[in-house]
Amino acid sequence: MIKLKDVSRKFTSRKSEVTALDGVNIQIKEGEFIAVVGPSGSGKSTLLNIIGGLDTPTKGQAEINGKDLRKLKDKELSQYRNREIGFIFQEFHLEPLSTVKENILLPTLFNHKTNEEDALSETLIKEVGLSKKTNARAQELSGGEKQRTAIARALINNPKIIIADEPTGNLDQKTGKTIINLLKRLHKIHNTTLIIATHDENIANTAKRIIHIEDGKIHKQPHHP
Repeated sequence: MIKLKDVSRKFTSRKSEVTALDGVNIQIKEGEFIAVVGPSGSGKSTLLNIIGGLDTPTKGQAEINGKDLRKLKDKELSQYRNREIGFIFQEFHLEPLSTVKENILLPTLFNHKTNEEDALSETLIKEVGLSKKTNARAQELSGGEKQRTAIARALINNPKIIIADEPTGNLDQKTGKTIINLLKRLHKIHNTTLIIATHDENIANTAKRIIHIEDGKIHKQPHHP
């Protein structure tokens, strides 16, 4: 369960103060598929960053699976991000000279890599349709193949929550649709909570619930059957 209560996030500089989130209240149940929509600068990425433990609220409470993120020490927060969250970004953030398999296994470097993790990487490579690219370097991949690699990497530690920030932003429409369908399928297979930030209404309309954010405030949360 994800609970944000009266969450605000302000960024200050010498000359100005920007309110990225303003009194946000959200509850997301385990296993839900949520789309977060809104214009550029509306607070979508800040919202995802707080849920993912990449940022902390200036005010309010962010409780994820029973953990109050503001009360976690740096080491605990790092473990939370690594073990409970799988991140997928618009930019793929792959090591260009490393292979598909090596990139997928990167998050396991914080742990002692086991045969189980190696076997899971092979399973994920098959699930994302990259069996023929296992030993290809990331720099040799197409955009769609890079995002498939990033999806598999996000799942390698069996996270409870997948956070995807504009995952189709650097892809053509056809490839983007394939990636979203893949994410939805894997979300069901692995029983994760899936949260996608997107500008694309077609993607948003496939979600179970849409969270609309503008000027740092939640405006509406329609449900889909």
